[in-house]
This record gives sequence, C-alpha cells and structure tokens, in this order.
Amino acid sequence: MKYGFLIGHRVVMGHIAQNHTYAAELAFVYRPNGEKAWHKYYKYPDLSINLYFGNVGNTKLLGNFGGIYGSLAIPFVARKHFRLSGKLGCGLGYTNKVYDEVLNNKNSAISTRINALINLGIDTRTYFKNNWILFGIDLTHFSNGGTKVPNLGINIPQITLGYGRFIHYNEKHSTIEKPTYIPQRRLLFGATAIASAKQVFPTNGRTYPVFALNVHMRMFMKPRVGWEVAFDAMSNQSIFGYRPEVQKTQWKVMQFGVFAGYLLPLNNFHFVLGMGAYVRDFYKPEELFYHRVGMRYYLKSGVHFNLVLKSHWGKADYVEWGVGYTFFNRKKDKK
Repeated sequence: MKYGFLIGHRVVMGHIAQNHTYAAELAFVYRPNGEKAWHKYYKYPDLSINLYFGNVGNTKLLGNFGGIYGSLAIPFVARKHFRLSGKLGCGLGYTNKVYDEVLNNKNSAISTRINALINLGIDTRTYFKNNWILFGIDLTHFSNGGTKVPNLGINIPQITLGYGRFIHYNEKHSTIEKPTYIPQRRLLFGATAIASAKQVFPTNGRTYPVFALNVHMRMFMKPRVGWEVAFDAMSNQSIFGYRPEVQKTQWKVMQFGVFAGYLLPLNNFHFVLGMGAYVRDFYKPEELFYHRVGMRYYLKSGVHFNLVLKSHWGKADYVEWGVGYTFFNRKKDKK
C-alpha cells in the first residue's frame, strides 16, 4: 500500500494537488541465484513485475492511474533477515482522464492516456522464514515524454508498506558464473544517433521531429560502477514553434551540450542517470540544465540500443530513441 502527495513542480500545477494520493501495488518477485556475474556483484537483487493502481491527488481532473512495470531492487545491505535496497523501475501507465480543451482544460499535467511510468525508491525488507515486511519511500513519475502537450508530468513521492511471501525459495547459489564482457578500467569511445518527436504549446499543434548525436567516453571502474561524459549536438525542430514571430534558421535552432552520467551495468543491460548543461542554446526555450534517466542494451559487436528520457527538472523534454556503437579493443578483450 502507498500513501503520498502530488508535487506541483510548476506554478501552473498549483491548483491540481488537492488531496493525498493512495495506491496499491501487487508484485511478482524473482531473486536470481548467481548464474550470471552481476547477480553476485549486486548481492543477488530482487527482480519484479509490478501492477500499480491508485489516484494521484485529484480524481476530478486527473482520474485514476494504473500501470505495469519491471523493477530491480539492489541491496545496499544484505543480511539473512534484513535488506536495505535501492529500487529502479520503468514501464507503462494508463489514466482514464486527460486534458481536453473543452471538458478538462484545467488538467495541465497529462494529455495522453498511455504514458511512461518510472519508479525510484529505497526500502527495507525484514524476513521471517519465507515471509517479509517491507517499508520504503519511493517516487513514481508518469509522462508521455513530450510527444503531446500539455505534459508537465505527474510526480508522486509515497510511503510504502507491504507484505511478501516466497512461494519457492532456494538459498543455494549457482556455481556456474557467466562473466561480463564489458572491459574494466579502460576508456571506451562511441557515438549514438538519436531520433524523437515532441509538441510545444499551444495545444493541438503540430508534432516536430528531433535529431541528435551523442559522442561519448565511458569507463567501468568496477563490475557495478561506470561513468560517462558526452558531447550532445541536438537539432530540436520544435524550437521553430517557440516564439514563432522570430525568424529562425536551422543553424540557430541547433543546441549543443555537455553531459556527465552514472552507469549501472547488468551485463548487457545498463541503466544511465545523469545531468547535462547547454553550452550553446540560442533561443533558450528551456532551463540551462537537462537530465537523463533510462536504459541501454549492448550487443557483443559493440552496437547498443538507447531508450532514455530527457527532461528539465521533472518536466519531460522528449524520449531519446537511438542506436549507437562503442569501439572495443578486441585483442585486449580476448586477453
């Protein structure tokens, strides 16, 4: 069970947050037994599929929200009868009430029924044989990634109290360990081509394409710790819809930025979280800083696939769909 409140992270959302939020979540949890190297590195984390349903503080304007998402709970402290874990999850959410110019024009938060769902949190789990009690704090985010406006997004911090039971539990860990192929303590260079689409105000306007190139340098310090720095070149066509009375050129709508991020590798699958700043943004339609949270999947060939949400302080900018390549040194990797 979850109890919390809606954050009015923009002035125009001040009228929306009227009541506390209530939600329930049902999860199917699986704990890996060590067949892959990252299982041991992350102290045998809990993987789960979660069903979410609740209200977000204003049923009249926002309705009720439901969703399904996958999550990973990585223990900071792992004992036989106690765990303190950080949780990261993502999936899809649904709401039955969205912005409508005539019927629901005070809903400045959500304009699409299907939205991305992101969940971040920390919790404790106390175990009694095959049962456990969970207590935690998390943040749930709903947004369409800027594909349609208005889309200020829903951000809900909540206190969580739960009960769980293992249907089957095996304390024995596998002796088979498949090592990661990602090289450690070596600079890796690469690039990612990104495409997306977004709308800007006024509502019911056109959808603009976005194209970007991310040139990056990465290093994995340990099997579960990595970092990256990157240079971003972004052709954000939606800037043509910002202050349309001002004449613009393709060169002037180009945005350039620098980015630094933290990488959480799970063998081929990586999470990324970080912040960047525009070093060249001629029209400044948004704030100076931007943020990324999302995931990448790497093939052994060096090709990777990118699905990341770019935002400005809780407000989604657009979803970065991309494909890229990382230059591995094959000879050294074989050694």
